[in-house]
Amino acid sequence: MAVQVLIPTPLQKFTNDEASVSLEAGSVDELLQAMEARFPGILARLCDDGGKLRRFLNVYVNSEDIRFLNHQATSLADGDEVSIVPAVAGG
Repeated sequence: MAVQVLIPTPLQKFTNDEASVSLEAGSVDELLQAMEARFPGILARLCDDGGKLRRFLNVYVNSEDIRFLNHQATSLADGDEVSIVPAVAGG
């Protein structure tokens, strides 16, 4: 199942400056592994040592926050759009 992944600007240096990539994955976890296979080293930027998404990253599947779905086990379907959005803090 091909899904489109929108890559935030700070991570594009790991994706050969691609802002959007198409990958095959059936879940967010599988997508993370597919990203690492295609762009070695990116997984360390996305996940902690335990394999969990870093706290400062928000991931959306078709505009739905995966924290309100099944987290990294969230299923993906052909044509889904996955957005990786770094959290913004400040005041």
